[in-house]
Amino acid sequence: MSFSTQAAYPPSLWSDTAGDGPIFTELSDKDRQYDVAIIGGGYTGLSAALHLAQAGASCVVLEAHAIGWGASGRNGGQVIAGLKYDPDDLTAHFGPEVGQAMVRTVGRSADMLFDLVEQHGIDCDPVRNGWIQAAHCGRALARQKNRAAQWNALGAQTEILDAPGIAALTGAQGYVGGWLDRRGGKIQPLKFAFGLARVAAERGAHVFVQSPVHHMAHTQGGWQLSTPHGGLTARQVIIGTNGYTDRLWPSLKESVVPAYSVQISTVPLAPDLLRTVLPGGQSLSETRRVLRYSQVDAAGRLVIGTRGPERDQATYRDARTLIRDMEGLFPQLRGVRLDHVWTGRVAMTADHLPHLHHLAEGVYAAVGYNGRGVALATLMGRLLALKAGGATDTEIGFPVTPLKAIPLHHFSGIGAAAYGHWYDLMDRLKL
Repeated sequence: MSFSTQAAYPPSLWSDTAGDGPIFTELSDKDRQYDVAIIGGGYTGLSAALHLAQAGASCVVLEAHAIGWGASGRNGGQVIAGLKYDPDDLTAHFGPEVGQAMVRTVGRSADMLFDLVEQHGIDCDPVRNGWIQAAHCGRALARQKNRAAQWNALGAQTEILDAPGIAALTGAQGYVGGWLDRRGGKIQPLKFAFGLARVAAERGAHVFVQSPVHHMAHTQGGWQLSTPHGGLTARQVIIGTNGYTDRLWPSLKESVVPAYSVQISTVPLAPDLLRTVLPGGQSLSETRRVLRYSQVDAAGRLVIGTRGPERDQATYRDARTLIRDMEGLFPQLRGVRLDHVWTGRVAMTADHLPHLHHLAEGVYAAVGYNGRGVALATLMGRLLALKAGGATDTEIGFPVTPLKAIPLHHFSGIGAAAYGHWYDLMDRLKL
């Protein structure tokens, strides 16, 4: 049975402009055997599949919906190198050996993504002119100067921007400065997921859609995985479901808090307006705790997002605060028509770090990209593939940490909403 690539997706700009993706079928038999089974058909799972297939392993991807159906097909398309923590913070937290290895690994995440795009000819509208993080207050700018200096010392090309400089590069109002990280860029996110799936399949990975894994059990030969109409056995399992993690492995679900983001896009801008909004082709984020992020897509639309309602589909009423913010940042766009509104989930962790876990014999997982999942999920897929291939923590350059459920996880959504309001107040007070 085949599935339409377009009908399977919630409405969004990216699903409407991605074109036809590769067609895959549902798993419908029960006698397949693999080296590695991968649960989740987003960036993490598809990157793992590609790297495993290239290494000669037999592997299969089991996606509950369609390729890139979750955050991989709905995010803002921002390719950002590194984590939210600065290099010195990671070294202090994990120690010199582990921390510095981690800095090197995550610092190359954007390089890895764009290298994959180039090597495999992935058509995803890639632009690598950098990522800008705008400072909303003087305190934030001071922290950015330190951050940029740390990355510069490690060989990254960064630049501090003053208020006139960031206004010229972004066309936005209200920022006191910022920094430009030339490692970053932007893509069309769903097209990137399609490309990863296509290349992984071409290299020998099997991919099945509409095949949610509802049960897995350890056996003498590895793990048995069951879907509604099929099943298989694999020596090892990778779970790459991040913000859409369900109760298949309950404590994994309880280790992250799903947070929703809402995005809108304008119609393609007229040439005179287009020259005033991110004219250099960078992607843009900011230092607010409840941040706004934006890019201009290949057709000239401004795409902008922020924290959103906790549901998988949104209306323009849900985005009214975001629309007001867009017109405040870019007053030249007041009155410009909008053409899409959509939502998606990110996975937040208690320590704001991504987590790589060894859950049981032969079972690995990565979760908690904290809003930076485009480059980071692609990287973590590769690291999971290396772990499944027998690599040590030292060899992958990233710590494997114990799984810890968040206490009172059932109430975490209430806590996240309360923190959101508190963060918004601190942003307004510029604290």
